[in-house]
Amino acid sequence: MRFELEHTLPGAVDAVLAAFTSPGFLASLGELGKVGEPEVLDQHRDGNTVRQRVRYRFTGELSPAVTTVVDRKKLVWVDEHVYDLANATATFRIIPENYADRLKCSGSEWFGEAGTSTTRHLEAELTVRWPIVGGLVERAIVSGLQEHLAEETRLLAKWMAGPG
Repeated sequence: MRFELEHTLPGAVDAVLAAFTSPGFLASLGELGKVGEPEVLDQHRDGNTVRQRVRYRFTGELSPAVTTVVDRKKLVWVDEHVYDLANATATFRIIPENYADRLKCSGSEWFGEAGTSTTRHLEAELTVRWPIVGGLVERAIVSGLQEHLAEETRLLAKWMAGPG
């Protein structure tokens, strides 16, 4: 399933990219409702390129129908992002620690000035290999991602405002 999402983020592009590559901001994502505190596995900066790997754990609720085939404790994945700060772009891969044979996701993002805000445009390819329900799961993941990005936007606004 190919999909595109677009959000308006608070702050200038440089400030948004600085937050997305800040271990402090990444740790704050644990405040979001359906993921536990992220774990920055590694981050390397080379000029205008930032490569980072962050482990996430799903902590939200799942329907009993889903939990008959999926162990909620095994919904752990690594987000590998490569940011090109000079061009305000990024590429990413989502690597499941479990169910890797069932899910594949990768894509790209670009960040553009929108007045005093930033527009983030995300394009991705998501494939869920699960007999009969794969398409339903793909749509549920994209819907959950939209919700997550909206929550992330609110958290980013709080982060940009600073303490107090």
